[in-house]
Amino acid sequence: MNNKPYVIGIAGSSGSGKTFFLNSFLNHFDPSQVTLISQDDYYIPSNTKTQEENKLYNFDVPTAIDRAAFFKDISDLFEGKTVYKEEYTFNNPDIKPKLLEIKPAPILIIEGLFIFHYTEVNDLLNHKIFLDANEDVALERRLRRDLIERGYFEEDVRYKWVNHVVPSYNTYLLPFKDSCDRVIINNTDDPAPINQITDEICKELSEKIKF
Repeated sequence: MNNKPYVIGIAGSSGSGKTFFLNSFLNHFDPSQVTLISQDDYYIPSNTKTQEENKLYNFDVPTAIDRAAFFKDISDLFEGKTVYKEEYTFNNPDIKPKLLEIKPAPILIIEGLFIFHYTEVNDLLNHKIFLDANEDVALERRLRRDLIERGYFEEDVRYKWVNHVVPSYNTYLLPFKDSCDRVIINNTDDPAPINQITDEICKELSEKIKF
């Protein structure tokens, strides 16, 4: 790859529907045209902590991420190198982590809660997308995901929401909302609005980028 990629940064509050948005977005392109690197795969392993520490451990702070490794792999993609990274399984012992193969592509999507806060990452972004949802909607989605998919206790989920998730959002993400190129409010589980928005974005990109 001779030219640097066109970089799209996508961040949003917990429960804003980032996963569905990303899947809808990626489905518009051939795998050779777009690649995704996610901040979530760079959490510092929590197995170095005791069970009680893990219960209260705050994953929603910038220091919970291996920031240097995250940026190094982004830099490697800029240089046309393929990145190999073990996926993060959110401490679920029942899931065997896959080895991710992240290949360079003309469009690079960088996703994560702190991508605007990390200045070295933010400086690389050509287009910034901010996903958000009303707090009651976001919390309901978070509960549904963590209780069913990850087997967490409701008391722990609500504790983390009040003490970790919301303060982190207000400190590390919300201040960047007005500087983003597109803000998407996603308060419905109807896929049609998100599909329409990704259709529009991808049409704009196809006109801008020559594959």
